[in-house]
Amino acid sequence: MKYAVFILAIISAACSRPQKTVNEVVAVSAAKLPMDPADRAWDNAPAHIARMIPQDLVEPRLMTPSTQQVTIRSITNGAEIAFRLEWEDPDSNDLPGPAKMVDACAVQIPEKIEKDLPEPQMGQEGKRVQVTYWRADWQAAVNGRGDTIRDIYPNASIDHYPFESKPLEPGSGEQKEMAMLYAPARALGNIRGGPRTVPVEDLVATGPGTLTPGPPLGANGRGVHGKTGWSVVISRRLPEGLAPNQRSHAAFAIWQGAKQEAGARKMRTGWIPLVRRGS
Repeated sequence: MKYAVFILAIISAACSRPQKTVNEVVAVSAAKLPMDPADRAWDNAPAHIARMIPQDLVEPRLMTPSTQQVTIRSITNGAEIAFRLEWEDPDSNDLPGPAKMVDACAVQIPEKIEKDLPEPQMGQEGKRVQVTYWRADWQAAVNGRGDTIRDIYPNASIDHYPFESKPLEPGSGEQKEMAMLYAPARALGNIRGGPRTVPVEDLVATGPGTLTPGPPLGANGRGVHGKTGWSVVISRRLPEGLAPNQRSHAAFAIWQGAKQEAGARKMRTGWIPLVRRGS
């Protein structure tokens, strides 16, 4: 019995040891990128704890601190790079709707590795930044939640939609054309309208207010909400020129839907050195 108690004490002490942290984001090498936030491969990547700061530079500003910090780990397979972001947020806000905001996070990287960095607040003219953006409602859709009014509002009462009339064969061209009359965002080609296959998107910016869809970077992601908050993996193509043991920079942003954070109302970091370790 004493031996068992001794073993348990050792295990308890090991579990209570503080995690190894570093003062920069270190992307360690691995043959495969782990897309599951709970994958044990993340234990091999050192953690960087980044303090968040309010977005107080452009309107609409966020002056009240919400998310205090985000823990970042990174892994690369030589062609792609993945980041795992973890932050405290007791509420899971993944349902869109009028006056509803959703949880989200983003990774920002300079388009070019150069001595003079772009402004950390969305870059600047002539110095473009690449942003990979994840949203909780997109994750819910990827996880299988439907995209119809009945899926999002199960208690809503709907009398009739013309595109669901019996004379229109389900899946026919006529039925799809009629449905577009009631889905203007999709009809206009809005990339945010309709079912999604990945919970992230690639964006670029050259300063506040210039955020636009960017060239595809092979972005992917997966987020899981637990008892204390979110754990989100975001992956994308390895930044151009980021060779082994060379540095670039990255910045991160967090939105808490429960605190009505959206758009420029967010918590953010400044530039953090990003170094690639290994081959």
